[in-house]
Amino acid sequence: MNALESLLYETSKFFLTPVLVLLCAMFVYALFALGAFVLDLALRRVGGAGRQPLAAFRRRHPDSHAAAVELHLLKLLEPLRIVSRVAPMLGLVATMIPMGPALVAVSSGNAQGIAQNLVVAFAAVIVALMAAAITYTVLSVRRRWLLAELNALMHTAPEVVHG
Repeated sequence: MNALESLLYETSKFFLTPVLVLLCAMFVYALFALGAFVLDLALRRVGGAGRQPLAAFRRRHPDSHAAAVELHLLKLLEPLRIVSRVAPMLGLVATMIPMGPALVAVSSGNAQGIAQNLVVAFAAVIVALMAAAITYTVLSVRRRWLLAELNALMHTAPEVVHG
């Protein structure tokens, strides 16, 4: 059984770097999404409607039906939804992987080893939760905006609904 435990431990250590890279990418994406959201919010405050991605899609694809417009709406929201759901899971993975070496350091009295591993664990979960919180907030408001735009589009262009 000891060989199996060692194999699992070594396998889990392999995932730390890719998970940390993914978390950093998700955090950068969350900041980008927040910036786009703030820009769109400012456009809405100044000009009223702000950007209208569904209307733009409809202009580019005049023969599209309601299902195509709704599919485009889902496509616009999908990255936000994925990051808001996956980031906390990856944060947990990035927290748990360094805990093994930290516990080994505890048993050997190595305070520096404990500190090094716990810093990685806590930093990873904080970055993951911030990415998730930002993208979830942007997702919630942007979903409402897009559904309102879809509703207005369906009332101004009934062929979208019945087309």
